[in-house]
Amino acid sequence: MKLLEGKTAVITGAARGIGKCIALRFAQEGCNIAFTDLVINDAAKETETEIAAMGVKCIGYASNAANFEETHQVVDQIMKDFGRIDILVNNAGITKDGLMMRMSEAQWDAVLTVNLKSAFNFIHACTPIMMRQKSGSIINMSSVVGVSGNAGQCNYSASKAGMIGLAKSIAKELGGRNVRANAIAPGFIETDMTAALSDDQRAKWCETIPMRRGGSPDEVAKVALFLASDLSSYVSGQVIHVCGGMNM
Repeated sequence: MKLLEGKTAVITGAARGIGKCIALRFAQEGCNIAFTDLVINDAAKETETEIAAMGVKCIGYASNAANFEETHQVVDQIMKDFGRIDILVNNAGITKDGLMMRMSEAQWDAVLTVNLKSAFNFIHACTPIMMRQKSGSIINMSSVVGVSGNAGQCNYSASKAGMIGLAKSIAKELGGRNVRANAIAPGFIETDMTAALSDDQRAKWCETIPMRRGGSPDEVAKVALFLASDLSSYVSGQVIHVCGGMNM
């Protein structure tokens, strides 16, 4: 039997990148997928088709995860379409980097709202469903910089540190209802964004990683699969670093 057979996952920001990879990995294990993004464009429709071809149900929803009312509306629609929500992956995120002295209020607010408030919105909307089901797994996508900090990313680091605190608090609040919450802290992952780095920049990054290489999105997705499945039935309130040893 597949690890997520018959379950439904809600994944935010999953039209591309790590979120898409998580959706594909879950679908391979029999999970129905409801994913959200700001717009359902051609790329998102391709993701929808690719996942559905695995024999599971998949629907992409245009929704602003940072908007409280929109989030509740889209979760209501997902329940109408799927009937249950077993897994929530809070993956939506942006960066607006800059040194603190030069950072604008708008840069700070945008990152905290999209990265952290969106997770609050979806947890707020999904946990009553999971509590009624007396089961559920919530996965917050954090980052190694949410643990260690990073110059030029005070807004992003703060938002990702918040994702850890949020997961731990939800784990304590809802553990008695068999609802688990954990965080994943990826390090240097090979994505479209890191592909733009020069060879010199990439080499400097790798020098800070004991495994001397970047990780793949699928290596993050495999950890998400573990946390989503019953393999981690007694794991809650934890932060799993997927960073090749960068943070210890």
